[in-house]
Amino acid sequence: MFPKLIDLNGFFLPTYGVMVALAFLAGLWSTNKLAQRSGLPTQKIQDLVIYCAITGLAGAKLMMFIFDWEYYVKNPSEMISLSTLRAAGVYQGGFILALVFAYYYMRKHGLPVLKTMDAFAPGIALGHAIGRIGCLAAGCCYGMLCNRSWAIRFTNPDVKEFSNVPMNVPLHPTQIYETIGDLLIFGLLFRLHDPAKRPGGLFSLYLILYSLLRFLVEFFRHHDQLPLFESLPLVHTQWISLATMLFGLWLLLRKDPRTA
Repeated sequence: MFPKLIDLNGFFLPTYGVMVALAFLAGLWSTNKLAQRSGLPTQKIQDLVIYCAITGLAGAKLMMFIFDWEYYVKNPSEMISLSTLRAAGVYQGGFILALVFAYYYMRKHGLPVLKTMDAFAPGIALGHAIGRIGCLAAGCCYGMLCNRSWAIRFTNPDVKEFSNVPMNVPLHPTQIYETIGDLLIFGLLFRLHDPAKRPGGLFSLYLILYSLLRFLVEFFRHHDQLPLFESLPLVHTQWISLATMLFGLWLLLRKDPRTA
């Protein structure tokens, strides 16, 4: 893979960083377009996208620290190291913190919560799909050993600067699995978006579909953490996926379809 998009005598432009920037722009484009279709104030929506991007990055790093707290307690200086800054973090942590902040922001600025989240949902999936291409380039979020014809091998030694992915070993392309899944979710949600429909339906559908996608992909992804329960061999992120899936189902099936 190509973790360094441009390398000029030691100064390099990381592919992951470029893809994150493109992911933000793509998400902003989608959200802007659907916000206009829904009659939402463009400037407030654009501000919210920026704030969510910042809180999302912070939340992703925070959950990464929580998951690996034993390591960071023993090596506190690593929390501010260059490798940590380059690390993607845990997407679900970023999503949850951004969602909490978004709810506060929407209430404070008088935005209809569910209608606004419907406008955001496709852009979240699109941005995540592009971000996963950056993960592939950097070698992070890699899969387990794979004996299928579509297995990938990391051979570029520069990848070691960004992740601990095994070199020259056939692995499941979990980043590609998630990219394809997120693109399909984006296409479906973008097509289904209709401001006249029940508010919250599109966002709840995103929660259900992405949670299912992430739950399944985790079975093929390499994990350093042990399962929380021996009787149920599920990792932390799968439990989070189950929780967000249940929340999405509740939001979709609730009897009180508030328009707030």
